[in-house]
Order: sequence, then C-alpha cells, then structure tokens
Amino acid sequence: MATSVKEMLTTYPADLGNIDREALAKCIEECISCAQACTACADACLSEGMVGDLTKCIRTDMDCADICNATASVLSRHTGYDANVTRAVLQACATVCKACADECGNHADMHDHCRACAEACRRCEQACNDLLASLG
Repeated sequence: MATSVKEMLTTYPADLGNIDREALAKCIEECISCAQACTACADACLSEGMVGDLTKCIRTDMDCADICNATASVLSRHTGYDANVTRAVLQACATVCKACADECGNHADMHDHCRACAEACRRCEQACNDLLASLG
C-alpha cells in the first residue's frame, strides 16, 4: 500500500541522493504517528483523576510531540539538504522518544494510553536510529 509519505518521496522532482527511501519514509511515518500518540496521551493524562501525579508525563508527551512533528517536517524537505542538520534532528528525536517511552512506561500498568504511547515512542526511536545508521 502506497502512503502519502512514499508518494511524495517518489514524486520529488530532484535526485534524493543515496538516502534509503524506505528508512526515510518509515521514519517520517513513525514521527507523525508518535506525535499523534503523545498528543493524545497528554490529553488523556489531563482527564485522569490523579492528573497531579502525571505532570512529568504530560510535559514529556508534549515535548516529544513537538520534536516528532519538527523531525517529520525536516525529513520531508530535501531542497538544500544538510546532512548535519538531519543527523542532529534525528538524534534529538530519538532521545526525546526514549525519554517519553520511559516516562510513559512508568504509568503503563495503570493507564492504557501511556502503554500505547510508550510503544509508539519506541517505534519512532528505532526508526530514527535506523535512519541515522543508514546515513553513515
């Protein structure tokens, strides 16, 4: 099944160079998915009766969502590509995804939304690390 991410990569009019298109597409998709999961998790945390106990989780969710959205945007732009910027953004995204997965993991036994968010964060962290490794 072709996704809009893959279609946009395929229809880009200039040469993308030797970047692994599959790893790039997967990373963009995982960043978008993770951002949505983190946004939804933060909102769900705000609806919990013990919201005061979830303030760090909410903050981490919001930071992760913002960085994942920014990473997806940077990875979707290819004109004037700068590999150093791409590496830095991917490293930051992997770092925040790990932090968010760990924090949500602390609440996963009590809150299914935290469990689902932690899983999305771990997938995104892996996709960022895979793309980083492919960049050399």
